[in-house]
Amino acid sequence: MKELIALARARPAQLTFASPGIGSVQHLSAELLKTIEKIDMVHVPYKGAGQVMPDLIGGQVLMFFCGMAPAMPHVRAGKLRALTVTTTTRSPAAPEVPTMIEAGVPGFDISNWFGVFVPAGTPKDIIAKLNTEMVRALKQPDVKDKLSSQGAEAVGNTPDELERFVRAETAKYSQLVKASGVQAD
Repeated sequence: MKELIALARARPAQLTFASPGIGSVQHLSAELLKTIEKIDMVHVPYKGAGQVMPDLIGGQVLMFFCGMAPAMPHVRAGKLRALTVTTTTRSPAAPEVPTMIEAGVPGFDISNWFGVFVPAGTPKDIIAKLNTEMVRALKQPDVKDKLSSQGAEAVGNTPDELERFVRAETAKYSQLVKASGVQAD
């Protein structure tokens, strides 16, 4: 990562990074790197993540912030090189890959997460039952192992905790979009 940052500084606006679209977590991950390290790289937006991988492997784009599941088979096959993970802790799916913070990029913490949402006005007893069953499923050893092998962590928290998390994520990304100047097309 230090070499990539040094190269980006030596060649401003010449290195490319791909994303599956403007405003995606992958795009914003690169924008956070640019903001923290004060580097200038060129964004190449694609129409979906599936289109990025062949061009990344083929060298048409230099870098892509990608999920573990689609990336690691190519890393293990020697077609791609994993530089870092974007979370604050190493991934069980690739414990040899350092975090961005370990690689010298302070304050970098981005994760791709999933939540389950229901329509507004859903009765609280239905929400409680759904939450209980989903948390129970996420705690099953086979589910935890399957998710972990793909670089995912099963959290399974309460609806109130999810709401607080979503609010914090919204504030974080709003700040990043404002700081980076990302514009929707």
